[in-house]
Amino acid sequence: MVNPPSAEQLLEAVSAFLRDEALPALQGAPAYKARVAASVLDIVRRELVLAPHTRVREEQALRHLLGERNGTTDELTPALCARIASDAIDLDTPGVGAFLWQITLAKLAVDQPGYDTYRAALASDDNE
Repeated sequence: MVNPPSAEQLLEAVSAFLRDEALPALQGAPAYKARVAASVLDIVRRELVLAPHTRVREEQALRHLLGERNGTTDELTPALCARIASDAIDLDTPGVGAFLWQITLAKLAVDQPGYDTYRAALASDDNE
């Protein structure tokens, strides 16, 4: 039985083609656009791989912080923002700072995994 390539594999193949074959043959604006397209494909691939696990953890953390039993990330995030805006929750509230830091790292893992500060944060988390 032959299994088709996964979405992740397809995105990786197109991104590699753009970087390894198309970009060397292009110049100027087309080269820039191909580089941007490859980067977009990489972001989408990382989102597909990382988002499901991250979303579950984020929902659990939001429920805990807000004392809610139900709700999705899309429903709970505005509730957290409203509580922060009203000063009902702040960085002194247990768990808020850690939650915000973990969400920031999760977003960087998708958008900018090569970002130096992100890598340093991961290295420091590994050393703790």
